[in-house]
Amino acid sequence: MASRARDVIDTGPRFSQADAIRLNNLFRGNDAGEMLAAVIADGLVGSAAIVSSFGAESAVLLHLVTRAAPDLPVLFLDTGKHFAETLAYRDLLADRLGLNLVNLTPDPADLGARDETGLRWSYDPDGCCEIRKVKPLARALAGFDASFTGRKGFQSTTRAGLPRFEIDTTDDVGRLKINPLASWARQDIAAYFETHALPAHPLVADGYPSIGCAPCTSKVQPGEDPRAGRWRGWDKVECGIHVPDKPGEEPFL
Repeated sequence: MASRARDVIDTGPRFSQADAIRLNNLFRGNDAGEMLAAVIADGLVGSAAIVSSFGAESAVLLHLVTRAAPDLPVLFLDTGKHFAETLAYRDLLADRLGLNLVNLTPDPADLGARDETGLRWSYDPDGCCEIRKVKPLARALAGFDASFTGRKGFQSTTRAGLPRFEIDTTDDVGRLKINPLASWARQDIAAYFETHALPAHPLVADGYPSIGCAPCTSKVQPGEDPRAGRWRGWDKVECGIHVPDKPGEEPFL
C-alpha cells in the first residue's frame, strides 16, 4: 500500500481539493489502521498533529493514530472552561498512551480585551470560542501540513457523509484534515474501547455523550442527537474549528 500510495500522489507541503479526492479514492475500502499506517509511513500528509478534545470518544482516535506514530503531537485546547473531569481524563490518557501532549491556551491579551469577566460564553458563545479555541488552534496549526480529527458521520446530521480526507477551510494554505473514524458506527467505537481496554471519560456515564466546555455542555436525553447538549438554546452547532467547505454548506462538527 505504501509504495502504491507514493506512485499515485505526490502533494508537496500543501494540498488541494483534488489531492483530498485522490486520497479518499486511494484508501477506499482500507480500514482506518491500514490507512494510517500507509499515509504516515509514506509521508503522504507531511507534518501532522492530532487535534483532540479529550472528550467522550477521544481515546479511540488517540490510541489508533499513536500506534502508527507514537510521537505525533497531540494538540489540546485548554480553554480555561473545561470540566475538571476532562482535565483529569486528559492527564490519564496522556500517561496511559504516552502522548506527546501540547496544551494550547488563549492569548492573555485577547482575554483581557474581550473576555475580562470570563462570561463571554453567556452572551456571545461564538466570540468565546474564537478567543479560546479558534485563534489558539490556528496559531498552532500554522506549523503543520495536516491534522487528524476524531469526527464521525453518525454523531449528527451535519456530519453525515463526512470524508476521510478533506481540506481545512479555516484558512487558505491548503492544510489537509484527516478524519480516520469518519465511517465508524457507534458500535465500532464501543468495540474498540472494549478490545483495547481504554478508559471512558467519567462524564459519559452521567449522560454526556458529547463533551465540550462546562458552561456550554448539558446532559443529553434519550433519543436526542448525541450533540444536542452542546450550546443548548443557541443557534450554534460548532465552535468554528470546523467550517463548511463551500458557502451555504452545513458545517462539519
